[in-house]
Amino acid sequence: MTKDKPELKLVGEDGNAFAILARARSVARDSGWSEETIKIFLDKATSGDYNKLLTICGDYFSVC
Repeated sequence: MTKDKPELKLVGEDGNAFAILARARSVARDSGWSEETIKIFLDKATSGDYNKLLTICGDYFSVC
């Protein structure tokens, strides 16, 4: 993962956890993340509740 976080747009989008994960995975791939980094993100993002998902997204992405 690079120092600059890729932008993940969540405002005005579907708040469904599965939609957020799919969008995040797509942005990560488009940003050149390795499959290993994407897997680490997904494992962390799915290890808790919806609020944890949003927190982990904020750790890995510039959420707007």
